[in-house]
Amino acid sequence: MSVRNIQIKGGCVEGGITIRPIGVIHSCFSEKFGIPRQSGMVQSATAYLELYPPFNREEMIRGLVGFSHIWVHFLFHQAVAEGWKATVRPPWLGGKRRVGVFASRSPHRPNHMGISAVKLIEIRKEKKKYILCLGGIDFLDQTPVLDIKPYLPYSDSIDAAAGGYTSNYRVEREVHFSRGAAQFCGGYERETGRKIRLLISDMIMQDPRPASQKEAKKKFGMLLWDVNITWQVTALRFEVLECRRVG
Repeated sequence: MSVRNIQIKGGCVEGGITIRPIGVIHSCFSEKFGIPRQSGMVQSATAYLELYPPFNREEMIRGLVGFSHIWVHFLFHQAVAEGWKATVRPPWLGGKRRVGVFASRSPHRPNHMGISAVKLIEIRKEKKKYILCLGGIDFLDQTPVLDIKPYLPYSDSIDAAAGGYTSNYRVEREVHFSRGAAQFCGGYERETGRKIRLLISDMIMQDPRPASQKEAKKKFGMLLWDVNITWQVTALRFEVLECRRVG
């Protein structure tokens, strides 16, 4: 879904306003399943932000290179057609208890907007375009970006902040690769330069299974770049069974 303009009507602005995306995300996450539930949870997850004209000019990012992290405001573009919900079941509560949508980070919000703090690895210029290379991301590929701002440690980091119902989150399993999966990852990394084995491990360590399927003894699949990964969970560890290229 390509989004170039977003019309917002009502409120205190007569006639409404039009929000114009400033760029698009090119991500390692080709589908929604498996994406980290928050930014920063999987540091090996990378993407790059391509700025659209007329926002891809040097003067618009001047001074940004001195910041290690940025805030990215974006649109949950694949959730727009699904509409919004007044209450949701967050995974932190096992998918059984409901909270208000404003007490969650669900994509099913009235305006479907999200915000993530991500690492700014570097800024590159390619054929008159400025590209922001990002790490620790939680973006689906082709996510429209609405705005970026520098992360300010002196004000954005709050030591005394309370985490509400998310405070007890933790995962205590290791990840094991089958011989075939390990061999595939080695060959893929040599060919593409993408550190796919580390990314798979970091993602599965966060246990991306839906809360309703935590007890199910089944295999799961997820797509990273052009690789489909099949894995399952045992009592002691996560097992990566197979990795194969698609397309």
